[in-house]
Amino acid sequence: MLDSQMLDQLKTVYSKLEKNIELVLYTSTHTKYNELKSMLEDVSSTSEKISLTLSNEVSESPRFYIKYDGQKNGIHFTGIPGGHEFTSLILAILNSDKKGKLPDDSIINRIKALKGPLNIRTFISLSCENCPEVVQALNIMSIYHPEFTHEMVDGEFAPEEIKRLKIQGVPSVIGKDELVSSGQVSLVDLINRLEDKYGKDESKAAKPKDLGAYDAIVVGAGPAGASAAIYLARKGLKTAIIAEKMGGQVQDTKSIENLISVPYTEGPQLSAKLATHIAEYDIELLEHRRVNQVESINKVTHLKLDSGEFLNTKSLIVATGAKWRELNIDGEKEYLGRGVAFCPHCDGPYYKGKDIAVIGGGNSGVEAAIDLAGIVKSITVFEYGPELKADSVLVNKLNTLKNVKVITNARSHEIHGDGDKVTSIEYEDMTSKEIKNVDLDGIFVQIGLVPNSAFLDGVVKTNKYGEIIIDDKCKTSQPGIYAAGDVTIVPFKQIIIAMGEGAKAALTAFEDIMMAG
Repeated sequence: MLDSQMLDQLKTVYSKLEKNIELVLYTSTHTKYNELKSMLEDVSSTSEKISLTLSNEVSESPRFYIKYDGQKNGIHFTGIPGGHEFTSLILAILNSDKKGKLPDDSIINRIKALKGPLNIRTFISLSCENCPEVVQALNIMSIYHPEFTHEMVDGEFAPEEIKRLKIQGVPSVIGKDELVSSGQVSLVDLINRLEDKYGKDESKAAKPKDLGAYDAIVVGAGPAGASAAIYLARKGLKTAIIAEKMGGQVQDTKSIENLISVPYTEGPQLSAKLATHIAEYDIELLEHRRVNQVESINKVTHLKLDSGEFLNTKSLIVATGAKWRELNIDGEKEYLGRGVAFCPHCDGPYYKGKDIAVIGGGNSGVEAAIDLAGIVKSITVFEYGPELKADSVLVNKLNTLKNVKVITNARSHEIHGDGDKVTSIEYEDMTSKEIKNVDLDGIFVQIGLVPNSAFLDGVVKTNKYGEIIIDDKCKTSQPGIYAAGDVTIVPFKQIIIAMGEGAKAALTAFEDIMMAG
């Protein structure tokens, strides 16, 4: 099933495994049982430390679990982890032996402190590009938490469960038959949500920890943050990066064709390149963390993290980028994952043959409508302004699609549902001021981005959109705090511009430190 090149690569990946790992395959009469068996046979052939065990336990679907050093480690797969999820299988084996990229001790302690037992399932689609990050994060939790199990479930093999649980988007994280999370989410977000929903064992929770003092700290590890950190380190400053994940929003970008000197790349590849470049320097990377509080006292900036850690710095560079903008109307949060979605590529298949809406007439909204038109029954595109804002080539393409209707001068007012799923959207006709209602099954929100600046509320000045106000040298209103990239007022949110702004912020911070003596 796996070609010789892939097998050779896996032999290299697994060459340093230390303890035995069993892939335990349930007995099944499912037509795709042999396909899964063949895949696992191929994977197990790449290392003497990996073996395939055929269990007498019976499953209706192709299904297996992992045993590490003779014991179950909580990782299960239902379905055939191919496509994007093949990496989840490979990493599950590698991570089980504490190899590969793993969280540091502070994050591991947060995982261990989750109040168990916890039995979590993640429903995925093999075409979903956001699902593997969630699956891999929860698998890591299973490895480190003795009372935590996690099962990846390919929705193709669980249609009745999807119907029973009323799942309408992927990835959907389910615990105790309740939705814990839907859509793209990072490891730190998952930890926070599990802590909020199930609690944590305070006796195991980490005590506040002082991480020390730095010359410069960068918050954010996207293009702006990576650029700033590298420039700071090259100037000989003691530097740290605090970030939720390496690459930031770029990690989720499908194709990049305007990064000068690089004709084509994709978000994950660029993020990996940024990580490789950062690793060339003495930069401490504090990943899977968020800054909860920033306070400036006597020319020193004090940061408190959601991990319970705290640290001080002479200079702080904020490069936290932006996230999907929400409608902030009634019903949106209530029906997230149950009819409200943000990723057309991931969740589109769940609306095959159904009536949906796309909110937003810019490039992202019109592109989403074009992509979804071949799957769904009908699409209504809602645009707040008097005309679509997308590029003319996209608008022309949209106008050729017979199952698409465009409503302009429309302000989304409220999302309605029956308690389980979305049933309609209410909007205001901005011309007539009349409130109207459209029956539908799903809503894809595509109204741009909002800057990740909330943690600095009251610390630095922002504009009405939440963008941090900076001068031409990236200085904010607070001495010692600088900002760069999409989180700022700088126009044209582009990767190459963010990189330049990150370098500028770093050089300004270095200049100020030198002048201060």
